[in-house]
Amino acid sequence: MSNTETPQAAPPRALRWAVAGSVMLMIAAGGLFWYASKMAAAKRQHNHDEIVVNIHPHSCEPNALTVPAGRASFRIVNRSERAVEWEILDGVLVVEERENIAPGLSQVINANLQPGNYAITCGLLSNPRGTLHVTPTAASDAAAKAKPSMVAFVGPLSEFRVYLAVEGSALIKAVTALNHAIAEGDLSQAQSLYLPARAAYQRLAPAAQRLAELDNHINARADYFEKREQDPAFVGFHRIELALFAQHTLDDLAPISQRLLADVSTLKQQLLVQSLPPEQLVSIVVRNLNSLADVRAASGEEERYSHSDLNGFAANAQTAHKVVDLLRPMLSKTAAGILPTIDQALGDFDSQLNALKADGGYVGYDTVNAEQRQQIGEKARALAKALDGIDPALGLSGL
Repeated sequence: MSNTETPQAAPPRALRWAVAGSVMLMIAAGGLFWYASKMAAAKRQHNHDEIVVNIHPHSCEPNALTVPAGRASFRIVNRSERAVEWEILDGVLVVEERENIAPGLSQVINANLQPGNYAITCGLLSNPRGTLHVTPTAASDAAAKAKPSMVAFVGPLSEFRVYLAVEGSALIKAVTALNHAIAEGDLSQAQSLYLPARAAYQRLAPAAQRLAELDNHINARADYFEKREQDPAFVGFHRIELALFAQHTLDDLAPISQRLLADVSTLKQQLLVQSLPPEQLVSIVVRNLNSLADVRAASGEEERYSHSDLNGFAANAQTAHKVVDLLRPMLSKTAAGILPTIDQALGDFDSQLNALKADGGYVGYDTVNAEQRQQIGEKARALAKALDGIDPALGLSGL
C-alpha cells in the first residue's frame, strides 16, 4: 500500500486576517509601550527638580531643607493614615500651604520664595516643625532691586486695611451674639447665629489664614488634631459647629465660645498690626480660591456638621470682588486688557453660587450633587487663574 501525502489546505481567509490582526496588535502594543515609556521619562525629567517631603504620623522626612531663592516645587507625600496639611511659615505668617492631603497620596506646592529662614509644619498641629533655609541668588538680588515703586500701592493697601478693620468689627459683633446665645442656653438661636458669624470670618479668611497659630485656634478642623473631635486642643468655629449641628447640645460649650470671642478680637488686632506687601494682596485671595477649588468644593469637609459651605464660598467671593475693585484704577491705566477676563470669572463664580440660593439663603451643601460641586470648583479655579495675572501686569511678579 502506497503512502500518499494529503495536500494541506490553504488557511482560510479569516484565519489569515486573524494572524495579521494579531501582528498589528503586537506592533501597536509595542508602540504604545514605547510612547508610554517616553512620556514617563519626560515626566520624570520635568519633575526632577521637585523636592520630595514625606509626612509620617509624627514627623517630616526631611525636616530640614535648603533651596535657592525663586520658584520651588515641593511634592508632599502623605505616608500617614489620615489627611494632613503642609505649610511654609515666615514667623507667624503662612507663605504657602496645601490642605487635606489624603493618606497614601501626594500633592505639589509651588512657591516663589524670598531669601530667608522659614518653618514648615508636618501634618498634625502637635507635630514638631521643620526648617526651610532659602539662599539668595543673583536673580533674587536683581529682582529686589527692580521692584516697582510702592507709592502707587499705598491707596489700595490702605483701603484694604480699612476693609479688614470693618470686617473685623463685624466678626466680633457676630461672635459676641453667638456667645450670648450659647451662654443663655438657646440652641436654636445659637444655630441661626452661627451662619452670619461664620460668613463674617470667611470674608477675612484670605488675610486671616496668613496668621498660622491664631487661625488654627479659630478655624482648624478636627482632622489636624491627634484625637480628632475628642482632642482638647480642638476649639474654635468647628468645635462649636460640631456641638450645635451634630451633637445638638450646648453642654461645656460656653468656655469654647468665650475663647473664640477672645481669639477673633485678637485676630482683628493682628490683621491691622501685620503689614501686607503689595504682592500679597492678590496672592492671599488666589490661595484661598485654590483651596476652595482643590479641597473645599469637592469634599464639603469645611462645614461638615452644618453643611453651610456655600455661605462661606459667597463670603470668599465678596473679598475677591473687594480686592479687584481696589486695584481696578491701577489696572485700568496699565493693564486694562485683563479686566474683562477677571470680571467674567467673577461673574461666572457668582452665578454658579446664586443658582444654589433658596429662601433667601443657600441650600445645604449636603444637597449639592457631585456635578454641581465640580462646577463650583472649576469656576473658583478659573477665577484664581484670572486673578493670578494681576501681579505680573502690575510689575509684582516676584523673582
